[in-house]
Amino acid sequence: MTFSQRETFLPFSRPSISLEDIDAVKDVLASGWITTGPKVAAFEEAFAGKVGCKNAVALASATAGMHLIIMALGIGPGDEVITPSMTWVSTVNLIVLSGATPVFVDVDKDTLMAPPENFQAAMTHRTKLMIPVHFAGAAADVAPLREIAGRAGVEIVEDAAHALGTKCGGIPVGRKGHAIFSFHPIKNITTGEGGMFCTDQEEMARRIRSLRFHGLGVDAYDRSVQGRSPQAEVLEPGFKYNMTDMAAALGISQLARLDSLNARRKALAMLYRERLSRIPELIPLKDPPCDMEHSWHLFIVRLDIRKAGISRYDFMRRLKERNIGTGIHFMAVHTQRYYRETMPIRPGALPNSEWNSERIMSLPLFPDMTEDDLNDVIDAAKEALVR
Repeated sequence: MTFSQRETFLPFSRPSISLEDIDAVKDVLASGWITTGPKVAAFEEAFAGKVGCKNAVALASATAGMHLIIMALGIGPGDEVITPSMTWVSTVNLIVLSGATPVFVDVDKDTLMAPPENFQAAMTHRTKLMIPVHFAGAAADVAPLREIAGRAGVEIVEDAAHALGTKCGGIPVGRKGHAIFSFHPIKNITTGEGGMFCTDQEEMARRIRSLRFHGLGVDAYDRSVQGRSPQAEVLEPGFKYNMTDMAAALGISQLARLDSLNARRKALAMLYRERLSRIPELIPLKDPPCDMEHSWHLFIVRLDIRKAGISRYDFMRRLKERNIGTGIHFMAVHTQRYYRETMPIRPGALPNSEWNSERIMSLPLFPDMTEDDLNDVIDAAKEALVR
């Protein structure tokens, strides 16, 4: 069988690094202060301004943020944490490592976000935390969930790893309550690795700042003395989750371009939607019903296995043979080996999560893609689906 072939491999994602980004990091390297310092403080301030939150705490990863908030909320044995199974496994790993019990809820079949009523149905007297997940750049319906949680005295932490620049009803994700963002290289902006914890609670921000740096009573970088107070003492055992100035300098530079980066993602996503409408075997996600500004972190499709006559993995393999990369975001956590073996869930208990878990894939989407790149993806997909 012969088929067209790109000369170079097109990954499903690639960070957009400008000369200004590189210069920003070089300036930090030349400054003599490369760990947590003035650039981290400036990044936190700029990020809080962009999102509109009261407090932003820069961290080594989004996973670190989830670890610290679970600890700060005192979640442990006997407690339950409700989360969609369609999420990255790190969240569930941290729930289990805390000694608490993850309680999985199903998602909407076409938005891949859990409706508030699914969270409410899963609540018990042991529920201490709910973690709604904003998926692929779209916004989860959090407002009614806040009302449900408020009546029950349950905390909410928004997994906003995919949602930098996303708005719902004109309000940016992360402005209210607690939210955690990711700056992994595939995200809408990157710091190499990194994350940001946002909160409107001053005391929670103070606690997270302390826990991120060994539990010291002052931050790794004390803004008042332009350094670290030598008399700082440990208030409680903490961790080493602080962000470096090298990473923060990249973050500041990237954040300044967020709107243009997201606009380019949107333009590509609209082209995908138009051209995929003629490929019935590939089913894109649908937008949730809220008045939303989508940040297009990922472009997700599901393979109609019956129409295609091949499995998702065979389809992905055929794309790779044509120099087109793809990803999977995500396999439902309860289908992962450890969770299958330790907390088996009856097959069919989460039907939408399981259906999507077998069919989902991420097509290439990143700001430096060209329209020719996108056409190559579409052409390769058509060829890969020829029986």
